[in-house]
Amino acid sequence: MKAGADRMGVVTALVRSSFLVDAVYAASAREYGLTQQQGQLLCVLMAQPYGMSELGAMLGLAKSSLTGLVDRTARNGLVRREPDPEDRRAARVALTAKGSALVADFYAETCRRIEALANGLDETERQTLADLLGRLVSDNEVPVVFMEKDEPSP
Repeated sequence: MKAGADRMGVVTALVRSSFLVDAVYAASAREYGLTQQQGQLLCVLMAQPYGMSELGAMLGLAKSSLTGLVDRTARNGLVRREPDPEDRRAARVALTAKGSALVADFYAETCRRIEALANGLDETERQTLADLLGRLVSDNEVPVVFMEKDEPSP
């Protein structure tokens, strides 16, 4: 901790870190011509195509909001709807070739920028932070909306 820095409680630290990561993510998305929500959608779809109800649950969006997001992202040629092989009445959302290429670059750049937020920490502190946040995410069953490069698909 920097000399003279005030200690923060867990609520303040988590809320402020959330805003920090959110701002970095949003700036990265803008530079790639995406909204933050489109960036999240593309990152989720990196693992595999998903049905609309699964996407809504993962992204925390109501059906109407998700439909609009998918429609706008499809108009940009980044995602497509495809038939669900398990349910003829349903559709899944998948990345297009253009979307796959864009999200690969966006994901790598966003990871680089977020990783840089911890540049002031030594390796032990970085690992402790990752362990604690990982536990928090796991304990609260946060959906996989952004994954490690080597993490298996859900």
